[in-house]
Amino acid sequence: MDILDIRIIDIIDIVLVAFLLFYLYRLVKGTVAINIFIGIVILYGIWKLTELLEMQLLSKILGGFLGVGMFALIVVFQQEIRKFLLMLGTTNFSARKKLLQRLNLFTENESHTNVSAIVGACTKMGKSHTGAIIVIQRNNSLEFVKNTGDPMNVEVNQPILESIFYKNSPLHDGALIIEDNTITATRVILPVSNEKNIPARFGLRHRAALGITEKTDAVCLVVSEENGQISYLKEGDFVLFESMEELQKMLEKDLSD
Repeated sequence: MDILDIRIIDIIDIVLVAFLLFYLYRLVKGTVAINIFIGIVILYGIWKLTELLEMQLLSKILGGFLGVGMFALIVVFQQEIRKFLLMLGTTNFSARKKLLQRLNLFTENESHTNVSAIVGACTKMGKSHTGAIIVIQRNNSLEFVKNTGDPMNVEVNQPILESIFYKNSPLHDGALIIEDNTITATRVILPVSNEKNIPARFGLRHRAALGITEKTDAVCLVVSEENGQISYLKEGDFVLFESMEELQKMLEKDLSD
């Protein structure tokens, strides 16, 4: 095809495919799924190369594998596909705005959440063995769980967070929801994960944190009442960290992505 025969619609087609691949990469970046994603891209490249070299037998084998493998991919990437569809179908205007920002190749989102106050509160609550569960919204709407709790509209700061989860506080039971830099709900009831491989040392708070991070792209901090240990959860899994400084950097990065 002559370069002069390229239409505007062809350029739009290429740009849209590039954006789609970039967004898929951003969606799975930092998870186990990124290795599978890269493997699929490499396998697809090899398949196209065998077609170009007219290696018919190997080409047919790889083509058949990729064709049947699409069903397996739906199972492997079910959480990522669910989050992608939730983002597209959300009725939250601010979430749509964030989605468009995340698709931008040249800008980096800046989190307005007071992460240092959240980490500081968790540190103090851990030392006093004060149980807490903090859910921070990213793109997916949390309205379906916010309705189970008490509405609130308070700017995030460390004393407020500590007072909400104080053992004698009427608001300490249940989860706290943060949107941007605002506490929007307390005493929220979260869906509990049915995962059977959770260690016995983790209680109902951790199961609830796993449940909400499985169903949405929210991130969650849990402070154990038994041992004061702080856990960070996202995408239905525990994220390991070595210090509170590292936790703060991870949280800031995840809220900016």
